[in-house]
Amino acid sequence: MHKDLLRLVRGERAVRRHLAVCLAAAVVAGLLVLVQAEVLSGVLSGRFAPAALTVLALVVGARALLGLVQGVAAGHTSTGVKTALRHRLLSRLRELGPAGLASRRSGELVTLAGRGLDALDPYLSGYLPAAAVAAVVPVAVLVRLFAADLTSAVIVLVTLPLIPLFGALVGMRTKEVTERQWRALAHLGGHFLDVVRGLPTLRAFGRARYQAEVIGRVAQEHREATMRTLRVAFLSSLVLELAASLSLALVAVPVGLRLLSGSMELPTALLVLLLAPEAYLPLRTMGNRFHAAMEGVAAADEAFAVLDGRASAPAVRDAPAGAADRAGGRAPEIRLENVTVRYPGRQEAALENVSLTIAPGERVALVGESGAGKSTLLHLLLGFVVPDSGRVLIDGVALTADDAWRERLAFVPQRPHLFAVSVADNVRLGFPGATIEEVRRAAGAAHADEFVAALPEGYETVLGERGANLSAGQRQRVALARAFCRPGTDLLLLDEPTARLDGRSEAAIVAATGELAEGRTAVIVAHRPAMIDLADRVIRLAEGRVVSAELIGGSR
Repeated sequence: MHKDLLRLVRGERAVRRHLAVCLAAAVVAGLLVLVQAEVLSGVLSGRFAPAALTVLALVVGARALLGLVQGVAAGHTSTGVKTALRHRLLSRLRELGPAGLASRRSGELVTLAGRGLDALDPYLSGYLPAAAVAAVVPVAVLVRLFAADLTSAVIVLVTLPLIPLFGALVGMRTKEVTERQWRALAHLGGHFLDVVRGLPTLRAFGRARYQAEVIGRVAQEHREATMRTLRVAFLSSLVLELAASLSLALVAVPVGLRLLSGSMELPTALLVLLLAPEAYLPLRTMGNRFHAAMEGVAAADEAFAVLDGRASAPAVRDAPAGAADRAGGRAPEIRLENVTVRYPGRQEAALENVSLTIAPGERVALVGESGAGKSTLLHLLLGFVVPDSGRVLIDGVALTADDAWRERLAFVPQRPHLFAVSVADNVRLGFPGATIEEVRRAAGAAHADEFVAALPEGYETVLGERGANLSAGQRQRVALARAFCRPGTDLLLLDEPTARLDGRSEAAIVAATGELAEGRTAVIVAHRPAMIDLADRVIRLAEGRVVSAELIGGSR
């Protein structure tokens, strides 16, 4: 079994139980073939009375029942493993955060968590039971053949390893082409999602037709990779069937000659002829199902590559005793001491040796050219990245980037993501228990109530994906309403909330931001003068360093 999947199954009690039932049912059903062959050969040779056919019917019925049990247990096993793996994968993606996922295409991750993990079904419900049967039944058949006829047993013993040998030789090629097919599928999914998201821009610049051609080429690559995989699978089946057929011929021909010469009894000959195919069948079945399972194995490898840390993630700091008990409800002091942050794959530091202090309740505007480190500083406070050196202190205590800390935050990004749910559900994202009245108050404070009231169903209007049916200013006001609706926050983080807005929308956002920042520590990434005027102090960044800090207003 795949070692990482085995580790996962061991950690899931219900999955482990279902898998044990599945494998046990498959093995017992396979072993019953010995009883079936014994009874059938006895009846056909006249050694058993015709009444023994009742026993044969019971054996066949038992095998059918065990097959049903195996199928149900395999379904539960597959569902349990995929559910557990998806939960772990989503938890890992949450831990990685935006910084850790920057190098991965979201479409590829969607393909992995969806279609990719669904491909585990043939592995869990087909290949694993077949492998368990292949490990037990051929041995049992060989033991019975040795007891019945030594010559036939030796022939089976010598030819039986040919099946796994040829299967392994073809399997190495199968793994290679299947991994190539999976990469082509992931690339197709990632590129298609990118194109769909950027379709308005592509049409505006007249590049939609070209991208359609690119998707066609990527789809063709996936089709070719799939056909290569199927070709290898069919050739593998041919090789396994040919090896098994020749091996059976080596058993059947001598049995027939010995039977004609009188040196072998009919009951023994029938038993050998009925049992010999059952020695090869489990190995052939396992080989055939191996090819169907390989796509799922490739997806599992990719999923565990994410889970096992082959992508960088923010480290969890060990907070000093009492850090988790910090009392909320008052604006925090933020202090950075010689903080340096480097992103993977980049030589230059995003922040280098930055030291600054933000007083409780102070409003700070971060300004500077693109790439100066402003958004990195926000991500540092959000816990999306951790410093390579230096430390971040909140009220004198080392920052612990956990859910308890983020409950104290209100974050308004430059491009807020609105989900395809109602306006009310988008507003109450940070506080799911908010009543509709609390949602209305938050929207009013964010100057969003007017345009929401004009929507077809008001606060129950379901938005398009990423808020497609709202303007940029309206989306930004919904994001501010989220911050107003989040109770108990004492730190406000804003990343250029007025970028790309017209004058009227900007004035509404600035006014709402001023109200939201009352009584809170606020860190605002800003370019527009109106947003900068809200600040008590302006900190200018350049090339990851603080180059100036200018006091522009009194305490508010």
